[in-house]
Amino acid sequence: MKPLYHKVSTQLQTSFNILHEVKPNFGTIWHYHPELELHYVIQGEGVRFIGDNISNFSSGEILFLGENLPHTWRCRESYFENFPDVKIEAIVIQFQPDFLGKDFLSLPEAHLIPILFEKAKKGMKVYGKARQNLARLMLSSVNASDLDRLIILLDILKTLSETEEYSLIASAHAFYQSKDVDIQKINKICNYTLQNYKKDISLEEIASYSNLSVTSFCRYFKLMTKKTYYDFLIEIRISHACRALIENVHPTEIICFECGFNNVSNFYRHFKKVTGSTPMQYKKKFHSNMIMA
Repeated sequence: MKPLYHKVSTQLQTSFNILHEVKPNFGTIWHYHPELELHYVIQGEGVRFIGDNISNFSSGEILFLGENLPHTWRCRESYFENFPDVKIEAIVIQFQPDFLGKDFLSLPEAHLIPILFEKAKKGMKVYGKARQNLARLMLSSVNASDLDRLIILLDILKTLSETEEYSLIASAHAFYQSKDVDIQKINKICNYTLQNYKKDISLEEIASYSNLSVTSFCRYFKLMTKKTYYDFLIEIRISHACRALIENVHPTEIICFECGFNNVSNFYRHFKKVTGSTPMQYKKKFHSNMIMA
């Protein structure tokens, strides 16, 4: 998708941002910026879009995103219904690659940092002891000032650059230029899909909603996202199925129909294609990762 360029405003008399956010939801704007971003979801659930990846997010997740990597966190429907006790909480740290000066990255002692920043261009999901350490550091950074906040950030970069407890998120580096009209149109399509993924959405329906012919819509969507609308819709449905499997409230057959699939064999086939595993294997893998974390 063509994301919106976001101008990050640095906090007064600081060289980088530390934000502690408590609000109804993360919004819906797909965006990118030249700052690297460390994002810790203390509380919240939904679907996140990082580069060309669509996945669920939940409380406790920590991601490190490189410069100009498009991203957005889209909360579940209940976060948009103004319930006073349903809110997200997150700590976000944003900084320019050269915020410590242009010579910092060339110092021999900092040789792992440029390697880290390069990996972050695909997005990193951190887990295990590294995630625990980062969560502790990020919480302490909120009330830190002066040299303490700088020391904490250096400790964070040290943890990120040395850990092997991470997985890459996007399949390729993702950077896009965008126009306002494209931003509005693709966000409109995305929001409609997230609100209606449980029912059949025909190409005629989504094309009409976008004020395009079917042929023009298919060409436009493929140009913007590098995938077909059908593939995009399947990924949305599978991401919600993954969430339901983790919650383990309903059997797989019920989850299949709740997420918009019309038969179980079709669901299993698409689930294996998108995730690389069966629903049962996915559930077991998630719970084993929870033990590791």
